[in-house]
Amino acid sequence: MDVIRGRFAPTPSGPLHFGSLIAALGSYLHSKSRGGQWFVRIDDLDTDRTIPGIGSDILRTLETFGLHWDGEVLYQSSRIAAYNEAIEQLSAKDLIYFCSCSRKEVGHNPYPGTCRKGPSNDERNPSVRLLTNNKPVEFHDLKQGIFRQNIEAEIGDFVIKRADGYIAYHLATVVDDEWQQITEVVRGADLLDSTPRQIYLQRLLGFQQPDFLHLPVATDENGQKLNKSNGALSLDQTPFRPSQLICQALHFLGQNPPENLQQKNVEHCIKWGLEHWNINLVPKEKGHD
Repeated sequence: MDVIRGRFAPTPSGPLHFGSLIAALGSYLHSKSRGGQWFVRIDDLDTDRTIPGIGSDILRTLETFGLHWDGEVLYQSSRIAAYNEAIEQLSAKDLIYFCSCSRKEVGHNPYPGTCRKGPSNDERNPSVRLLTNNKPVEFHDLKQGIFRQNIEAEIGDFVIKRADGYIAYHLATVVDDEWQQITEVVRGADLLDSTPRQIYLQRLLGFQQPDFLHLPVATDENGQKLNKSNGALSLDQTPFRPSQLICQALHFLGQNPPENLQQKNVEHCIKWGLEHWNINLVPKEKGHD
């Protein structure tokens, strides 16, 4: 029987909040309830967003909530050589090109391939874009169902290395998922739209494609996703005990924990979650926290 390997990969731009807990708990329970392993990766590539000490704070929080990982924590900042090697592989297949377009010039429209035949402005530091094609990428998400995207038409050739030298999220994610032999990616449904780009990269690089499960995303009263930028409270700022928050997350994920479970300790709550995890009960849609 193949080993199940899941992961949780937070960005250390702020402490974990309730939305983070939902993603971490759902990922942990889905892997561990089936006898799998669960890994933690710190996505600390973008030093402009990384806050010193937050990575350690995230790990302490996970332990406080009974979410214990397997193996060593992987920091993406230690993997730059692997990402550049992947870019070299893509370059050898003539699948990348340098682009001098600014974000303002590109806007929110699909990138039209302006620099496919060469950078339009030689005075700027170029980014590296990946060539796309007109073939739709389709996959079956374990909760959201069939998802299809024509990357060239809807996104355009996308950046895999930014003009400032930082490796882009999509490339780093697929390189690390392959290296860690991740078999399932469980995360928020706000990342569903980015999955075809990652699958496209996996295919070009000859990587395995993991299963995908995109969970509902917690929102505030205005329907906005809970995140650090819109002031979501960190888990240690809420008036609730860890066991209460675990039960709230279980309820959000449709698992219907008994009311008295929140009076137990965290270990008991996690044990209940592992014994009762049922993906069929997880809702598809976003909801309020």
